Amino acid sequence: MPAVCANVPVLWLLLTCCCAVFLCLHQLITQQQDRGAPDSEPGSFPLFSSSVAFLLCYFVIKLWCWSPPARQCPPLRLPAAAHSQPDRRGQLEAYYQHQLKLSPHVLGHSKAHVTKIVSELVKVGKTEHEDCSLTFRGDCVQIGSAYEQHKIYSPDCFDLLVPIKVPQLLKLEPAFQLPGREVPFHLAGTALCKLKASSKSQSSSKHRREFNQSFCAHFQKEPALSSAEVLRWFHNKMHRCLNVIRYQCEERCSVTLSVLNQQLILKLLPRSDYVCCHIAMSVRLIPAIHVGDSVFLVSQPCSAGLPRPLRQEAFWYVYLSKHEQKFLNWLKVQTPNNSCHLKCLQIMKALRDLGGKEFEQEFAVQWNTILCTYNIKTALFHLLWKGPLEAWDEQFLMERLEDLVRFWRERLQKQELMHFFLGNKNVPEFLTVPRKIKEVLPVNLLAGFDAALLDLVSFQLLKMWNHAHLLMKLNCHKHLPRNCS
Repeated sequence: MPAVCANVPVLWLLLTCCCAVFLCLHQLITQQQDRGAPDSEPGSFPLFSSSVAFLLCYFVIKLWCWSPPARQCPPLRLPAAAHSQPDRRGQLEAYYQHQLKLSPHVLGHSKAHVTKIVSELVKVGKTEHEDCSLTFRGDCVQIGSAYEQHKIYSPDCFDLLVPIKVPQLLKLEPAFQLPGREVPFHLAGTALCKLKASSKSQSSSKHRREFNQSFCAHFQKEPALSSAEVLRWFHNKMHRCLNVIRYQCEERCSVTLSVLNQQLILKLLPRSDYVCCHIAMSVRLIPAIHVGDSVFLVSQPCSAGLPRPLRQEAFWYVYLSKHEQKFLNWLKVQTPNNSCHLKCLQIMKALRDLGGKEFEQEFAVQWNTILCTYNIKTALFHLLWKGPLEAWDEQFLMERLEDLVRFWRERLQKQELMHFFLGNKNVPEFLTVPRKIKEVLPVNLLAGFDAALLDLVSFQLLKMWNHAHLLMKLNCHKHLPRNCS
């Protein structure tokens, strides 16, 4: 029916032209008849036909210029998004260039300075070794957005794993599956770090007993390395190491250690005459246990209020940062040279931050927790693996951002975002993920969140995306709270 309405002026125009042609033919025939009858008197028909022809011309012009009322035949319109797409992309690009994109020069200098200071710290920790205690392995592992090329705002936050070793008289036996029960949502993605006596040290029962008393918790009557005790030891150890090198660092930078939410933060302020980029930097130092195959167990702050058999201090987070970096490196080769997948991740993180500052504090915390960097990166991994990778060319930036928002809303509505590695039997083979990681129970990163809360986040996410260009324009010169991840 709309198509018929849209063609009504054309039909009237054709009908009018046919009538005009008919009248012209009739006039021509009449004139020929008049020439054949000289005695006949001229009638009034020529005047009438001329008037009709004039009226027909008038109606032709009127119909050609006339447009039907919207209530009778609404004109075809493009969606509003199609009209504003160039403007939206232009504003997103401007915000990305001026607020999000980092200078490779500044980032490179910052990373080099952080690595140098932390390397000196762990070197001291490795030298000060005790037989019945933990010790540093002597290196650090770079993780997080600053090393995965999707850091935003400023290169002022870094994350580093500091691997530690247990005494040689003990052997680590990680357990990635909680025996005999389903894993509670607050323990999903964690593992036990059990300890067994080494075959080479059967006579060192006294040393093992001392170590167990200092660093272990008991789970089902078996000793397991306590993340809370290791974290406490790590804080004290780092302070002692800093006191050793503090004098050596005074000429280069100011170095301090502080504890924020049970996390150890190393703060660096380079001297202006030492590096060209005089930026205050915060480095989160995270104690970690390497259990083989590039898998790390990372200590977590202890939470009160959990049942005694499931004391959180006995559990460690499973970190697969090396596998994530390997997947990102593979994507860098397989995607187009001007791929926008990391840019999409950065813009999504910026939208999260813009939304967080618009909401009340309670919901803002929940918003940032659900849309944390790790969850956004996991959603992007799933979307990229679906393919095709050629579709991530820079020219399709807006389409890929829409896909990412749509994928997130589907996950929120289904209350399910599965871990890309843990329990995923279809993980890409080239990542060489250990079999024990693939065979654990699948981990849902959205488990434990209320359905109404996830629906609200889904609604606000769509609202944020629809008004992204306006929010970015309003916040173009404002400083947002920065997330170290």
